[in-house]
Amino acid sequence: MRKTEIHLGEPPVVAAVGVGVHGVASRTDVFRLPELWQLHLYQYDAELTVDGTAHAVRPGRVSLVPPGTTVRYRYQGRSEHLYAHLRIAPAGPSRTVPLMQDTGPELPFLTRLLLQAVTSAAQTPERTRSEIWTALWRVAHLSPAAAHSGPGAHAHPAVTTAIAHIEAHLATPLTVPGVARLAGVSHNHLTRLFRTETGTTVVGYIRRRRLDRAHHLLRATTLSIPAVAASVGIPDLQAFNKACRRELGASPRALRGTTV
Repeated sequence: MRKTEIHLGEPPVVAAVGVGVHGVASRTDVFRLPELWQLHLYQYDAELTVDGTAHAVRPGRVSLVPPGTTVRYRYQGRSEHLYAHLRIAPAGPSRTVPLMQDTGPELPFLTRLLLQAVTSAAQTPERTRSEIWTALWRVAHLSPAAAHSGPGAHAHPAVTTAIAHIEAHLATPLTVPGVARLAGVSHNHLTRLFRTETGTTVVGYIRRRRLDRAHHLLRATTLSIPAVAASVGIPDLQAFNKACRRELGASPRALRGTTV
C-alpha cells in the first residue's frame, strides 16, 4: 500500500472544505491539486488510482493525497464524500501515513469533525482549522504503521511514561534512576528501551528538550535569561551559557537577538 509523509507541527491552512458530489455528469474524474493536500472521507464504493496505483474506495475509508499528485476516480453512480483541501507546512517531525485507510471505530468521530469543519467554515474559520488539524492527527494514528522520527504513540509504555514525566518536569532536577522508578523499570532497562525507541539516551533527550525549550523562550518571550535558565532546569548561568553554545551554537544573548 502506498504511503505518504505528513507533518503536523502546526495547523494546516484550509483552502476549501465541503461535501463533494461526483459521478453524476461523468463516471470518471481525473485531476490534480498542484499545491494542496486532499483529505477525503468516503461514503461510497469506487476506485481511486494515484499515480498509476489503484486503491479501493469503500464507505468508512479515508484518503490523504499529497500535493501535485494526479488522481483518477471511477465511480459507480452518484457519490458523496467529505473533503478538505489543505496547505500543510513542513513543521515538526514527519509521520508516515497510508494513502488509503479504514477508519474503523474512528469513523463517527472523524465524520463529526469534518461536518463541524464544513459548518464552521464561513463564520468561524479558526474552528474549521482546529477541527481539520484534529482530524489529521486522528488519521495519522489510525494505522500502527504510522510512525515518525521521534518517540511516538506506539513506543514502549515505560518510554511513554518516562517522556511524559520528563516533559512535565524539565524545570526540576531529573536523574535516570528517578525517571526509571517512575516508569516502573530498572535504570538499565529504561536505558536500553530509550535507545531503541528514540535513538538517543535518556540524558541526551533531557538535554535536548531543555535546550529546545530554552531556544523558544529566548526568541519568543521577554523572560530574563536567568528566568529562562531556571525554567528549563539549568539555573547555573555559566552552565546554561555553555549548554547553549554547545547545543545551539550561540550564547543566550546572541540567540535572543535572532528573529523567530
